[in-house]
Amino acid sequence: MATGIKDKVAIIGMGCTRFGERWNDGAEDLMVEAFQEALQDAGIEKKEIEAAWLGTCFDEVNIGKSAIPLAQALKLPSIPVTRVENFCATGTEAFRGACYAVASGACRVALALGVEKLKDTGYGGLPGFDTAMGTLNRFILPNFTAPGGFALMATRYFAKYGISPEEGKMALARISAKSHRCGALNPKAHLRKEITPEQVLKAPIIAWPLGLFDCCGVSDGAAAAIVTTPDVARALRKNPVFVKSLQIAATSGEEMLTTRWDGTYMKTTTEAARRAYAEAGITNPREELSVLEVHDCFSITELVTYEDLQISERGRAIRDINDGFFDLEGKIPCQSDGGLKCFGHPIGASGIRMIYEVYNQLLHRAGPRQIPDPRLGLTHNLGGIPSFSVCSVGIFGL
Repeated sequence: MATGIKDKVAIIGMGCTRFGERWNDGAEDLMVEAFQEALQDAGIEKKEIEAAWLGTCFDEVNIGKSAIPLAQALKLPSIPVTRVENFCATGTEAFRGACYAVASGACRVALALGVEKLKDTGYGGLPGFDTAMGTLNRFILPNFTAPGGFALMATRYFAKYGISPEEGKMALARISAKSHRCGALNPKAHLRKEITPEQVLKAPIIAWPLGLFDCCGVSDGAAAAIVTTPDVARALRKNPVFVKSLQIAATSGEEMLTTRWDGTYMKTTTEAARRAYAEAGITNPREELSVLEVHDCFSITELVTYEDLQISERGRAIRDINDGFFDLEGKIPCQSDGGLKCFGHPIGASGIRMIYEVYNQLLHRAGPRQIPDPRLGLTHNLGGIPSFSVCSVGIFGL
């Protein structure tokens, strides 16, 4: 019977670049920057790394299709390197590969690194996904946009739970304003300016009800994690951060092709969270979790994720938002580093960036964003659109 990887893998080093418009740096420069911080944090020599995983989504931009650029940029000769991609959950997919290698006994020390140079595409948002869903789905989804897909989720959610457009828009605005406040405290964040909910409401509409400030931007950046066995970790430091669970769920097409899904939640998040809690031994996430980093590609995504993660009751997340439950001083702070909304979203790096923030919170390294006495932190990394998605949920603690 499978037992999972709870406490079988420890993180001993992490690094993250500043996210943003890194025009003067190539992807290789960003990889080196994140890796050097992680290596120094781990306190090991580079030669001790026995395997590495590279996460990058758009292989046509700077990197190429193999993982050789990672081995070349970091000068890691002859070890196994693997490139992975899983839409916006790519960073956590790379981390999962490294963790599973250590948990299985295949290696003692492994590296996961995610990187993306989206600003170099010359495109304002994500590059086109028209061929990324496979030939069959081109007949089902001839054209769509991410803002359009999540806007439909917002209107469906409002309708199902009897929420007026004004009440719904204000809740979304509070989510965005919260992230901007945290981003302003984070020197590595892409966007570092506080805004008010009223400014969010007045911003241009992208896909109603989502305005400009309801949507995360795209960024350049990289993040890295070095993982090892518990024995090695305890020999290196007094307080290693342990992986308590790591689960990924991908759509089967059911949401898109049947009427069983009503469009007000993410089926993949619900399933990945259920399995992650079971693996970590969590029975009451609202009481047991201390900090959340969720995939806030849009403000509505963050709202429904509160419910999918069993933190808020179905249809009641707005009450918690209005009560400040997820604010930096709230019961379970969410996006303490600014989230995708303000830290930024270089796709391949985002999942590891989320772990980086939880890791720093657990080690009391978050500076003015520090949460008092965190015990367990959760990351939620999502790729795709509501009806066609892949989701990862990770839980971490001391």
